[in-house]
Amino acid sequence: MHRSSYKTRRRFEIANQPRFLTFSCYKRLPLFGNDAIKDAFATRLEVSRGRLGFRLCAWVVMPEHVHLIIVPNLTEVSTPQILSAIKRPFAELVLRRWKQLRAPILKNVRVATDRYRFWQAGGGYDRNIRDEGEMLRKLEYIHANPVNRGLVDQPVDWQWSSARWYAGLCDGPVEVDRW
Repeated sequence: MHRSSYKTRRRFEIANQPRFLTFSCYKRLPLFGNDAIKDAFATRLEVSRGRLGFRLCAWVVMPEHVHLIIVPNLTEVSTPQILSAIKRPFAELVLRRWKQLRAPILKNVRVATDRYRFWQAGGGYDRNIRDEGEMLRKLEYIHANPVNRGLVDQPVDWQWSSARWYAGLCDGPVEVDRW
């Protein structure tokens, strides 16, 4: 078991144990308001999954945050490495595009002269899922998130989620390792 910490948070890397992860956009701004940005994140998630070999059990992109349930292959890669491989290239892609477009949103994500952030600093929320009941509750929470926020009527209507895979409609942009 490998343990790392950020401030007072402890991360326990346990082989074959699912992880429920949440990370937010800078200042919880709705930076995923554009469908093309959500699509780009889904693409980055699928590319990272293919390259790093982690299991992806569930995911959803919300306007200002993302939830994932992953099972890292700890002999190959840790959870922080997975998050870095997903988040850093994606943020660089979006920020580069916004700079090219001189997008007005840049003024809201500037942290210093010529420095911008897409993601909120820190590790986000990271919890080990310890049993089947907790896993089922987290899956339901992730898939219900867009419905609870009033974005869609049914979980399968939100295309930036694994809900469609769990409903047997395996046509989304990211392959899922069903639990």
